[in-house]
Amino acid sequence: MSDAQPLPPSDRPIVAFFDVDNTLMKGASVYYVGREAFRRGIISWRDIALFGWHQFRFLAVGENQNHLATAKDRALGLVSGHTEAALIALAEEIYERDFAPKLWPETVELTREHLAKGHEVWLVTATPQLVAQVIADRLGLTGALGTKVQALDGVFTGALDGHVIHGDEKAAAAREVAANLDADLADCWAYSDSSNDIPLLSMVGNRVVVNPDAKLLAHAREKSWTVLPLKRSSIREARKLVKKQARFVKKRAR
Repeated sequence: MSDAQPLPPSDRPIVAFFDVDNTLMKGASVYYVGREAFRRGIISWRDIALFGWHQFRFLAVGENQNHLATAKDRALGLVSGHTEAALIALAEEIYERDFAPKLWPETVELTREHLAKGHEVWLVTATPQLVAQVIADRLGLTGALGTKVQALDGVFTGALDGHVIHGDEKAAAAREVAANLDADLADCWAYSDSSNDIPLLSMVGNRVVVNPDAKLLAHAREKSWTVLPLKRSSIREARKLVKKQARFVKKRAR
């Protein structure tokens, strides 16, 4: 048995857990990975058509059990037989082109606020772990918890390494991180748009529902949780600001 004593409450770390799809970014991140995989000949036209259909449904009605049922097959079909290095390179290439323009400025700013306060910020998502880690790295976050796929000598075998990080599994993965850090869950935070993440949201003391689906919105109102509505215009405005700033920097450089 360890002789280590719990840290005083003021010195214990605080963790903020962020869902990715429709919380940190608009739409399903795995769709953009699938689209790039099609461009590279990794998956077929039929596969990309399915990715497109799931993206449309996800944006229209949010997550449901059908998304959960197909998440495993999509992730495994995407990476099976390919190397870890290839998937990382793919994710790095599409980050600027596909992920960054879809980021919600409000939730990105929240991650930065947590970091500025000395909190750890972890992404927690059903998206493949290596892809989630690229997003976390590019945003300067602490880490990412995603669905892991088994690899042998750096090549994916087509079998899961553990469970799809979704629902109760997402909460379990986050709880393990908090336990390893000796963080008090009552002081921790969670952000999500989906009713499937009620287990994650319920386990922390501070929860914010972002663009919630109907079921989560009803639950949040019943529990008096904070609701953060986002608008498509916020992404457009943020992109215009970035372009304006880029033009200003270019003009000043002259």
